[in-house]
Amino acid sequence: MPATPDQLTPGPAAPAPRMSRGAWHRLLVVAVLGFASGLPLALTGQAMQAWLSVEGLDVAAIGFLSLVGLPYTFKFLWAPLMDRFDLPLLGRRRGWLVLTQLLLAGALVVLSATPPRESLQVFALVAVAVAFLSASQDVASDAYRTDLLPARERGLGSSLNVMGYRMAMILSGGVALIWTDMAQGGGRTWPEVYRLMALLMAGAAVLSAVLLPRLPAPAAPSGAADPADAHQPGSARNDVLGFLAVSGAAVAGYLITDLLFGPLAHRLLNPVLAGSSLTPALQQRWIDLVALLAGLAFTLPLAGWAARKARFNTLLNGLQNYFSQPGAVAFLAFIILYKLGDAFAGSLMTPFLLKSMAYTSAEVGLVNKVMGLWLTILGALAGGALMLRLGLWRSLMVFGVLQLLSNLGFWWLATAGKGVLPGLIIPAFDLGFVQLAQPTPVDGGLLMVIAFENLSGGMGTAAFLALLMSLTSQRFTATQFALLSAFASVGRVWVGPLAGVLAASIGWPSFFIVSTVLAAPALVMLWRLRPSVEALVRDDTQNLPTDD
Repeated sequence: MPATPDQLTPGPAAPAPRMSRGAWHRLLVVAVLGFASGLPLALTGQAMQAWLSVEGLDVAAIGFLSLVGLPYTFKFLWAPLMDRFDLPLLGRRRGWLVLTQLLLAGALVVLSATPPRESLQVFALVAVAVAFLSASQDVASDAYRTDLLPARERGLGSSLNVMGYRMAMILSGGVALIWTDMAQGGGRTWPEVYRLMALLMAGAAVLSAVLLPRLPAPAAPSGAADPADAHQPGSARNDVLGFLAVSGAAVAGYLITDLLFGPLAHRLLNPVLAGSSLTPALQQRWIDLVALLAGLAFTLPLAGWAARKARFNTLLNGLQNYFSQPGAVAFLAFIILYKLGDAFAGSLMTPFLLKSMAYTSAEVGLVNKVMGLWLTILGALAGGALMLRLGLWRSLMVFGVLQLLSNLGFWWLATAGKGVLPGLIIPAFDLGFVQLAQPTPVDGGLLMVIAFENLSGGMGTAAFLALLMSLTSQRFTATQFALLSAFASVGRVWVGPLAGVLAASIGWPSFFIVSTVLAAPALVMLWRLRPSVEALVRDDTQNLPTDD
């Protein structure tokens, strides 16, 4: 943005404005909300995988259970309802936050009381409920933070929110693994850990009820009514009915998959697989995978038909507007593919390190979770700094190549084994809430591979989010950003079943080679999309806001 004459004239520096007590209150609030949002994520992801590994579930079953994170990919379906309707007593946004946090606390208690080996299907359904409530809390938290912070506080507020989010993930995904180490961390059971997390969520609900400032009511819309306006009563009714219709289609798809496609896949594939060298349990996982794919092929068109019949305008208009943009399909494919290899390799990282490599829970918690998350933050910061020199397209390409190479690091670890490189010793400590009973050795190979993977992943994430913001700010509405972010999480959630079955069938070294190959198509597509990506940057530059 060109400087104005006043900006070029030297003068006395204006004193930096002091932060008011209200500003510090708002910033504290968004940090607390970030912690509350980050806490449940690992509890349906890496921490849950560690629990299932301890319970002795096979890697294919653990891979299937990654699908409990599906609500994160579909939260745009019910986000308009939470934006449109306010719960009584606590005011705008706060009511949804308190409700989802209290329900999360209850759902985590139920999950802690459900044994995964004896009641795996019930356990999975409760975990889906936890993910649904967590995604709903994210919707309310993002909206509250946007409404609460004035423009001048949003930069610092976003940083504090991310810090709270990451600290919560370190607690639920890293410190929790140390807690459950029998020799080092006190030997807590996973049900005990989940009950403690439920208590923290209940505390977050209390803080949300008493600490969060009340938001003013939004201004009434003015001007001529647009039939597609999300604030019109008819549209509100259609969106509620549309969400119920899509939810009904999802339930119907689940029942049909369980009652029809499962038995049909078993009947068709059992004679073929019976003569193979696969174990009976692994044969059943392949049958389950085929039934799942058939169920998805049936459920997604059914949900689309239900949305059209119920006139789910918020969803339909968002999709229609997105796909009317030039290059929309190509960008959507790239969004799904760019982190696919990374997600494929990371989808079963915890069972790989705990069961196949036989690292201790404390070692995995310290290196892969605590150190790894800090290295991801460092990688994101380094990626943001490098992007100033490289630009968006070259950053996506360079960081994408690094992500691809990081998967080969896990291939090397799987083939070389432990103890190849000298490690280090983490001294014993006692911080009150977490402790190491005695010095813990950390394998040098594990440390090197995790460091490279998290640094490159953090860089790739920084460039990837910059791409999403460029698409959203110049071409798409806020609703479409929710759609893009949902598609961006497809790899993290959907690859689990295939990854689990594949790892159990071909072994870990070959599995990581496959994950490396899966990272290549995005780079080929990025090469062909270079003019479009560079055009996004030019559009951003030409449309920078001017100073008032």
